[in-house]
Amino acid sequence: MERCLGLMAGAGIIPGRAAAEARRQGWKVVAFAFAEAPGLAAAVERVLPSSITEIQTVLTALAAERVTAVAFVGKFWKQSVFSAAERGDAAGQQLGREGLSDGALARMVVATLEAMGVEVLDQRRFLGPWLLGAEQLTSRAPSAAEWDEIRAGWRLACDLANRGIGQTVVRAHGVTVAVEAAEGTDETIRRGVGLSGPGAVVVKAVADDHDFRFDVPAVGRTTLDAMAAGGATALAVARGRTLLVDGESVTRRAEDAGITVVTLEDGR
Repeated sequence: MERCLGLMAGAGIIPGRAAAEARRQGWKVVAFAFAEAPGLAAAVERVLPSSITEIQTVLTALAAERVTAVAFVGKFWKQSVFSAAERGDAAGQQLGREGLSDGALARMVVATLEAMGVEVLDQRRFLGPWLLGAEQLTSRAPSAAEWDEIRAGWRLACDLANRGIGQTVVRAHGVTVAVEAAEGTDETIRRGVGLSGPGAVVVKAVADDHDFRFDVPAVGRTTLDAMAAGGATALAVARGRTLLVDGESVTRRAEDAGITVVTLEDGR
């Protein structure tokens, strides 16, 4: 039986890369496009424009395409989930019955798809080559003062991630100036550097029990642009658990802006 992957594609370039890797692995790939994803169409059998407010249409198409597994890849904005729960079709509104936390949404999605005989796959199966493994990406290492902020931020970010609040914190001058909630990493950075001024440090952690079927924490060019615009000087992320989007461009941007980029392991 042919393996058919339903790629639930959010925004960004990562869905196209994941689709190409899935095809390399022998999957037939049908993309359900929930947002603009450059390069996606060239890497799949076909693209089905989709909306999170019309979940029943998506489920019907999954059955029609004989999809055996799905992968959620790309950026899905939490605001769109709120919209589906409030104004979507009956299947979309069902999302909100048990709450809109990441855990509640994951349980609902998995239960719905498993009832159809469709497996939800870990995204890393198709994104492994882009996970950050190096301890340091830039030529400049953090200063002693930056390391102090990074370590304090790491402890806090890990705790917040494990509590399901957010993954990113911004610190400056011994003070936590911004904590991520539902707005996303880049908006948290903009808010934080706006409050702190130049010299802020950004730390992004990952929960111990993070569900990589629905999200792989990522940093990309927009992350570095937001940091550079506010004069942030250091970025620390979880080693082996964070996706680097367009790595060469990110590294160049960091070097040009004088931003040091490092990775940390659990417990450090």
